[in-house]
Amino acid sequence: MSSQSLAALRKSSSEDLRRLAEEHLQHDLQQSDRDALEAAAKKVSRHATIGSLVGLGLGIFLAYRIRNTRNAIFNAFRAMEKPTAVQFADGRIESIPDITPHLQPTRLGDAAAYFFFSIGGLFLGGETGFLTGSASATRTITKDPESRARIEKAFRKFKVDVLKREIQQLEGGSSLQLF
Repeated sequence: MSSQSLAALRKSSSEDLRRLAEEHLQHDLQQSDRDALEAAAKKVSRHATIGSLVGLGLGIFLAYRIRNTRNAIFNAFRAMEKPTAVQFADGRIESIPDITPHLQPTRLGDAAAYFFFSIGGLFLGGETGFLTGSASATRTITKDPESRARIEKAFRKFKVDVLKREIQQLEGGSSLQLF
């Protein structure tokens, strides 16, 4: 396994890209455009955070409901009358073992339910929040057509500079670092 497999150990040119993006933000955009981009970024972050918290709460609630349902089903199964033996056509009688203790809900099962439902709710809520935040941020940025045009132009210039650097890396024979 390569050290490039883990994101935390990956060496990338993200610092160079950040510096390049800052240059384009400072030179190609007006202050109102930078403020609009900052407000849009905050909206995405806020929506994702709220969505994650709501999803986590929903996951815990569903795990609690599942746990109570499992306990209720077990109690109903334990209380009902169960056969103790089976008689075959040839007259032979075989006893049936009591499996009730094996069906009893466990703390490990409860912990697993809380863990997986919480993770699922966190993922679902966070992604939903990210989508709604992105939609809200898009409306914020596209509200002013002139500002939108300047932001798009600055992004195109940034993309051109990134592609030029990538071309230089390829022509120079150095290994290509993916962003």
